[in-house]
Amino acid sequence: MDIQQKFTEAYQANIHREGAEPFLDYLTNRSDFFTAPASTRYHGAYAGGLAQHSYNVYECLKAYLERDRVKSLYGMEYSDETVALVSLLHDVCKIGCYQSGFRNVKDENGVWQRVPNYTFSDPMPYGHGEKSVYIISGFMRLTREEAFAIRYHMGFSGNEDKNTVGKALEMFPLAFALSVADMEASYFLEGSDK
Repeated sequence: MDIQQKFTEAYQANIHREGAEPFLDYLTNRSDFFTAPASTRYHGAYAGGLAQHSYNVYECLKAYLERDRVKSLYGMEYSDETVALVSLLHDVCKIGCYQSGFRNVKDENGVWQRVPNYTFSDPMPYGHGEKSVYIISGFMRLTREEAFAIRYHMGFSGNEDKNTVGKALEMFPLAFALSVADMEASYFLEGSDK
């Protein structure tokens, strides 16, 4: 099963609120979500990397939330719909932002080679997490916790004021969990050498 099928299956099995089907149609037929990379050089820097990364975050978030400690000590329990929505859609802000091209690099013998690469150019510079919330909200209504989780999924690695990030993660534990899942997928499943 390819990544588009896996993603679509997880999406359709879990996300049922009003606007879910039109949003999936947008992702599938009116965007580059399933062909875009997740980054220019690091995790998921290949065609389809964005969808793969999103699915990986979904798997990591589910696994994190299944831990006994997370449930019993932290009281973190969320619906399957919320888990799927925040993880599968946290990076829709990257739709339409990557252009393929070439760059020159030296090979192991010091000879210049032309290799494919991606560049990033955001046609709607609305921020990262907040842009994803904005895009999703055009189709579906988010709960406050879902919106904050998506908005702050970068955790302390984003450009926000660190006090604001800390307060958001404290107030909305799902934001913390999504941040952990995003880092796990990015650094352990998809690192630049994967």
